[in-house]
Amino acid sequence: MIRINQIKLNIHHTKDDILKETARLLKVNIKDIKKYEIIKQSIDARHKDSISYIYSVDVALVNSNREESIVRKTKNKNIIISNSEKYSFIVSGNDKLSNRPIVVGSGPAGLFCAYFLALGGYNPIILERGQDVDNRLISVNNFWDKGKLDLNSNVQFGEGGAGTFSDGKLNTMVKDKFGRNKEVLNIFCKFGAPDEITYVNKPHIGTDILVDVVKNIRKEIICHGGEFRFNTCLTNINKENNRIKSIDVLINSKETACIETDVLILAIGHSARDTFYMLNKNNIEMIAKPFAIGVRVEHPQEMINISQYGENYDPILPVAPYKVTSNLKNNRGVYSFCMCPGGYVVNASSEEGMLAVNGMSYSRRNSKNANSAIIVTVSPNDFAGNNVLSGIEFQRKLEKAAYIEGKGNIPIQLFGDFKDNIVSKTLGEVEPVTKGKTSFGNLRNIFPEYISQSLIQGITDFDQKIKGFARFDSILSGVESRTSSPVRIIRNEDYESNIKGIYPCGEGAGYAGGITSAAIDGMKIAEAIAKKYKPL
Repeated sequence: MIRINQIKLNIHHTKDDILKETARLLKVNIKDIKKYEIIKQSIDARHKDSISYIYSVDVALVNSNREESIVRKTKNKNIIISNSEKYSFIVSGNDKLSNRPIVVGSGPAGLFCAYFLALGGYNPIILERGQDVDNRLISVNNFWDKGKLDLNSNVQFGEGGAGTFSDGKLNTMVKDKFGRNKEVLNIFCKFGAPDEITYVNKPHIGTDILVDVVKNIRKEIICHGGEFRFNTCLTNINKENNRIKSIDVLINSKETACIETDVLILAIGHSARDTFYMLNKNNIEMIAKPFAIGVRVEHPQEMINISQYGENYDPILPVAPYKVTSNLKNNRGVYSFCMCPGGYVVNASSEEGMLAVNGMSYSRRNSKNANSAIIVTVSPNDFAGNNVLSGIEFQRKLEKAAYIEGKGNIPIQLFGDFKDNIVSKTLGEVEPVTKGKTSFGNLRNIFPEYISQSLIQGITDFDQKIKGFARFDSILSGVESRTSSPVRIIRNEDYESNIKGIYPCGEGAGYAGGITSAAIDGMKIAEAIAKKYKPL
């Protein structure tokens, strides 16, 4: 196939226009083109008076033997022969399994690991401490509306993982030469996501669509021999000769059981704090790792659109995202994270007496506000104590302070009042768009002063890039503490921990940072198992 990069079209173009421009660049007749596939689509808004779409397209000609000669004749560096890698899951192991592999956690890492194991004939058992996604929705909405927290089924725990209640972003910085990234997107499409996620520059699904996608993946896993056990929490691992022998679980918060297994995949998510303590007690090797903490900031989406597209932007353009970073004189980084155009700030708590926030969007991204986490890097040097789990206690300390500051609700504060270290009394032009109740509070009481000052400096710096970012009435809410796992579970080149048969996986284990990278890591674990073991 032929790859054409940098195809530039106006924002009102049609699919026919893509085909016509493709034929023009190749200097062939449209009838000579057998098919084309959009590989990438992005928006070029550098010149506000001439915003355009930029495409990369793969083209197959009716006469494929002509493709190389046509590429040579164009003498265009943006036209090349495409050799895109197609993903292949290979089963080649020879070791015998005595028991079914167990996947703990049904977030993207666990789901994709289980999906490929099921396709390979390994009949995995998937344990999820929370509920299936339909019942989970009821629990989460009950928490947002009435404040009743289910400790095992909430924004962090349950089918689909924490990403289910997010913007559903699918972009990743993972370098991928094996086709895994493309395969993840194709699988999402196969089970209900729109086709455009395979080529738009910053793909997202939205929590409303993601719910159905997750459910459909689960059904496919079951069709291929997998089994899901919800409301089932891992409580202990049992070893023999430095190898996993069995696990203990708690079912429906009351019934205990022991399950024998040769292979245990720990796709536990970054908020499974009790599980991290259990693993540490069982001498699973872990290290503390850096992460970031901060606040959510809300601005009018219209303000962001104008900043990115110009005063007279065409409403046909999608709501605009942004990404901002700043390196401060105190050697800390401040940056936006999990930016949600047309989104909601959500109460994402998972422990009693503690409060954490996150961002979420529906597929239409049609709320009046844009929100993003603005976070400050922290390292193990900032945590009190030398325990490998001290980062968890640091998070908990901040979340307890946030709960107190908001009197159990999401504490909010105008940025101007945050700078002045006073509690806000009234809103300005910006009104919060949240899932969960809010109360005015002083977010300065939550953070160490170096964090507060870093946030103030960072947000002020960002005003130079996005006019109005540091406006007095922009709304801050806190605390954004679940940006990534505070620990990494050590694994070797075969992806096993120091206890043989245990495979740390995904974001909670410290090897991913988002839906797609977690799914890719789940695929890697499935590949490692298929390379070592025969299918059941």
